[in-house]
Amino acid sequence: MVRTPKTKGASTSTSNAAAFFKPGTVVEVNSDDEGFRGSWFSGTIIRRLASDRFLVEYDNLMADENSSKPLREILGIRHLRPILPSETGQVFKFGDEVDAFYNDGWWEGHITKELEDDKFAVYFRASKEQLVFPKEKLRIHREWFDYKWVPPFQPQQQDNCESKKVLLTPNVKSDEAEKVEELGVGALVEVSSDEDGFSGAWFAATVVEAKGQDKFVVEYQTLLAEDDSNLLREEIDALHIRPHPPDTGAHGEFSLLDEVDALYNDGWWVGVISKVLADSKYIVYFRSSNEELEFQQSHLRLHQDWIHGKWVMPSKGKKEMESSTT
Repeated sequence: MVRTPKTKGASTSTSNAAAFFKPGTVVEVNSDDEGFRGSWFSGTIIRRLASDRFLVEYDNLMADENSSKPLREILGIRHLRPILPSETGQVFKFGDEVDAFYNDGWWEGHITKELEDDKFAVYFRASKEQLVFPKEKLRIHREWFDYKWVPPFQPQQQDNCESKKVLLTPNVKSDEAEKVEELGVGALVEVSSDEDGFSGAWFAATVVEAKGQDKFVVEYQTLLAEDDSNLLREEIDALHIRPHPPDTGAHGEFSLLDEVDALYNDGWWVGVISKVLADSKYIVYFRSSNEELEFQQSHLRLHQDWIHGKWVMPSKGKKEMESSTT
């Protein structure tokens, strides 16, 4: 099958890397490995090997099962960021993007339900699963972009940076299976993939066969088979398929930090508005690749997640947080 995306142009300079990632600095590290996407765990910079590559020693990962020596790896700068400073007085609500502390590490998700006793249900997009957390196990999600935190901290909320050492294990399990709407033959859907280079993307397709409640054969609307003779068909499980998103009714201009889907190389890619330009153009930041691209307004839509049979939109100020499925 042919799905190779075009390479996005990187925008983040490495000129300030030495200032932020000196030897001995404790950092948060993410990974593209299966089971670790959307997660952060800690390590220490041992030395800088090049302008954008560093030798990192993990705080709790061992070199192998029988070793007491910490694992060391050479990592690119896009996999590193400083330890996120702690905050006090955080208030969480439905739709907020958060990091949830689980198994000694931080997972990226967003709040799908406000419960009693300051507890919250958090949905993890990477694994399409949900868990309940107390308030003290959550923090507002931020991106380390262009050597600053986005969204920025309020001065009264930021405490001294605590070099909390964390280790993340990859098996986040849900206490409730994701509900999937029954999709019949001919239904318009969108399909995601766990393949490298396609994380955070959705491709339009049509259901051509429903195999029970958890398997579907789909035909993509734009992706071709390997011989380019026909549209690509694949069997997809329920975790990687969703109905076509409804129109959010947001046809005006987008705002800075809005979470959007950008139409790029035949698919919709999840990103964040990082700059508003003239003539209805926007710069969109893609966290999965730490890169940016420019888009016309007509190639953007507000991002929504399909969670337990309904559409949920991360809250962004005045915008509605949830839209109907009908």
